[in-house]
Amino acid sequence: MESSPSRSNSQVDSDGAKLWEDDSIEERIFSAALICLEGHYNHSPVMGTQTIAKVTSIISKTLEKTHTFKDVREVLSRNLRVWIWLRRAVCASICDLNEKALGVRSEPFVQTKFLDITTPEVTALIIKNYAPLKEALQMLNKLMHIARNLLVTTDPEVPQDLSAAIYFDHEVYEAICLCVNVTSKGIDGEMPEDEASRAKLNEITELCKKVLVTSLQQAHNWIAKNDRNKMLFWYKVLIESPDADSNPGPEDRHESVLDYPAPRSIHLRDEISNWLKRSSHMCAAAISICKEYFDAQIAEKKNQWLPHHENLLAWNYTPPDTWAWEPDTMYDDAANVVAAWNPEETDKFEQDRAYGRVSHELDKWWLGARIPNANDWGLTMYSSIDSVPQRIKECEANLMQRYTAAEPQEEPSDAAEHHLDDGHNHLDWQGHTAQPNLNFAQEYDEYEEEADDDDSYGEGPMTGLLTEVPNILDPKQIEALHMIVKSCILDSAGSGPTRFGENLQQTRCRIFLATDCGRNLLREMLVFIAVWEKDEQSLIFQISSQIVQAIHENSLIPYAWMALRSPKDIISPAQTILLRLVTNLFRTTLYPLKDYNPSPGQSQDQEDVEELLTNEDVRLGKLLNYLYGLFRSRIVPECVALMQIQGEVRKGRLDPADFPVDNWDLERAKDGLVQYLEFLYTVADIYPLRQHLIDYEAVYELLKLLEGLDVGVEKAPFPGTRRNEPPVSPSTTTTPTPQASSSNNPPPPPPPPPPISDPPHEFPWSGIKGQVLSILAALLQPPPNQSSPGNPTVQLQILQHNGIVALLNCCLYDDNNRFCRERTQLCLKWLMDGCPDASAFLQNLVSANQPPATQPSARNGAGTVTQSVRIDGVPGEVRVQVRSAGAGASAEGTGVGDAGLVSAAASANLRSRLEENKSRSEELVNDLLALAVVDGNGRVAPVHDGEETEEDVPL
Repeated sequence: MESSPSRSNSQVDSDGAKLWEDDSIEERIFSAALICLEGHYNHSPVMGTQTIAKVTSIISKTLEKTHTFKDVREVLSRNLRVWIWLRRAVCASICDLNEKALGVRSEPFVQTKFLDITTPEVTALIIKNYAPLKEALQMLNKLMHIARNLLVTTDPEVPQDLSAAIYFDHEVYEAICLCVNVTSKGIDGEMPEDEASRAKLNEITELCKKVLVTSLQQAHNWIAKNDRNKMLFWYKVLIESPDADSNPGPEDRHESVLDYPAPRSIHLRDEISNWLKRSSHMCAAAISICKEYFDAQIAEKKNQWLPHHENLLAWNYTPPDTWAWEPDTMYDDAANVVAAWNPEETDKFEQDRAYGRVSHELDKWWLGARIPNANDWGLTMYSSIDSVPQRIKECEANLMQRYTAAEPQEEPSDAAEHHLDDGHNHLDWQGHTAQPNLNFAQEYDEYEEEADDDDSYGEGPMTGLLTEVPNILDPKQIEALHMIVKSCILDSAGSGPTRFGENLQQTRCRIFLATDCGRNLLREMLVFIAVWEKDEQSLIFQISSQIVQAIHENSLIPYAWMALRSPKDIISPAQTILLRLVTNLFRTTLYPLKDYNPSPGQSQDQEDVEELLTNEDVRLGKLLNYLYGLFRSRIVPECVALMQIQGEVRKGRLDPADFPVDNWDLERAKDGLVQYLEFLYTVADIYPLRQHLIDYEAVYELLKLLEGLDVGVEKAPFPGTRRNEPPVSPSTTTTPTPQASSSNNPPPPPPPPPPISDPPHEFPWSGIKGQVLSILAALLQPPPNQSSPGNPTVQLQILQHNGIVALLNCCLYDDNNRFCRERTQLCLKWLMDGCPDASAFLQNLVSANQPPATQPSARNGAGTVTQSVRIDGVPGEVRVQVRSAGAGASAEGTGVGDAGLVSAAASANLRSRLEENKSRSEELVNDLLALAVVDGNGRVAPVHDGEETEEDVPL
């Protein structure tokens, strides 16, 4: 879609004097200043210092008036000549800025591309032209502010149509492209050495950020409540982005997610373009203003800044014999129409007109991408627990194979054939059940791709006009970008269905995920939340939650999850944030509790599927089914495999140098696992959804995680002590340090600094046990408004999978997972409540491990006895000497010396026990006895005593 023909350099303004007769003083003086600015930036001529100061004063005063006075905004916003001269001044300014900052002068009406220029060249050019760049950026920011303010009127549709008629939005895209080019080049690479140059570069960068923010705000006002402008903006930034392929082939597609074909690029582009032509109606007031201006011009000297040839909106104010296509004049009066696709139609425009909806190519893509297993509306888990052990072994083998030998570099054509499937193959996506053990190892061959890939967030080039914006702006500056995306795709921000029954908000949401630029932008917006650590109360997080809500209403969260994958991560950072937003979605959707029915029926008709997808309960149930399938098929096997490899290192069977991943990868895996467990806890805490996890036997994966942590991670001792601290040898403290006698005998080098972090094979996975135990306790608890008994299905599942042993191991103190004993006691309480089998198992364990009733005391001297005591947080028992109760006053004289011996002996035994870290089986028995008394019916009767818990231990 061309904006308009190129402007001739000899073009003369065709505005007659009579067109200015009725203008107010604000209109005249502002237009005069804009005319001067265009000449200045086009060097015809360049203004002097005094003229620049006067023009700057006029622009500043106009900006203040448009910000303060509504009547000034109303007058200026309805003046087409003001819009034309405003665009001409902005265009000239951008062309001049491109030349002075990037060395390439852009042309009016021609889209600027992202420039491939080296950083040193740009840096030197910016520093050289610092003064004119600063002046031009400040002026451009003021002009964009005025353009933004002019769209805030009583009837915003009029200035929206006028600015669209003269293609002012083209200059907004150009300003964004300029700012991205300058800031990305200025931020990347080495900074200048001298302080003055760095200050200049930073100031220009900050000014570019201000222009970028103002441009986004102007775009947001331009698309507000205007479906045509929203679609045109979406088309420009996602379909015709400066770095997108401008000439795709007939069968070229956007990047596919897994093996499912993405929309064909040229078909999607042409169909959206045809819809924009059919929907190019202007409001009556804007038509009248444009027609008056167009008719007043001389036929031979039509103003090229008001496009009238091959323009979307030109037919509204030009004679019918000049129309490039026949507009849909029956649009306003037509009743609801059924869309009909005629594949035999050879005229593409007429074919799309008959179809009526935005894009048949997009609708065809969405039928397959909208939800996994669309042919099976049951919520049974397709992957059974029997496949988990085998998958763990295969994940472990793949991880070890990752760095065993240096693989030859793949050819680009070979690397492009690799597809990641997040534990699902294409058959799973289309509704067929996958074989759990079939070719699982081959599904993880993404680890063989670029080992040194710096782009950890995605695959391939990050295309898109707006994709770099989250990497440039801070949370306060970027709000306009999130507001734009929300305004384009959130259903509540739309205007209702079209006469063909199409929801344009949902259509734009599908375009968002169907195109490469849209998915890249979504990835960067999600990673932005992680980088800036935004909490749930922040505006950015709340708007992002609404964006995810829109994606969920289109049943595209599973598709988005796969599109956000990263080859080197178990869970990519973008997936982690998406899961966090989904967790918030589940939490807000079913609070307060309401009726929940995720199984409406088994009909497979197309109309019934459309109806099912409008059911919120169905979407939630299918989404939970999909996400837990990933948890079982990929997340747990890969994390447990890493823990088992850690266990191999602990046992000495594997060299620590052969551990396959580093701390950075482990931290990202842990962040993803923590968020997944937070999601499962939220689901388990919502009673209507809890039954799904029980049906999926989620207990099995949770116990596998506990077992993996016990195998792979050493329990950290009580705070204040050092793990594996070597004993101090007396000889090392008494050996004198040799002195240097000459320059040939220098002093010994200083000891190396301590490591910044623990080696990867000692990664602690801190806090994971506590989350797992919280989920188990939530699954075991009785239904709401009941205090007893525990859930019998979950109790039986824990017994079947030998989960009591894993739970008892969590009673041992571990500083990496504090207060796990309290959570374990809660789990055991609900486990024994109403479950005779669990109670009998624990009673047998108590009987088998009951310590002897009495212990003979060894007397050391007349006034002391040796006893074994236990200290909370210290493994095993510590033998200490205490004063005998029958010791007389005669022992008091030696009390001080005995106390010193007792202290030394206790300290030595304490350190020995900490190093050994032996099992505290007797303490576990006592914990169980103190927990509850179980009657013959398996009921739990709590016992209240004064035993100290870990909450009483000072940390």
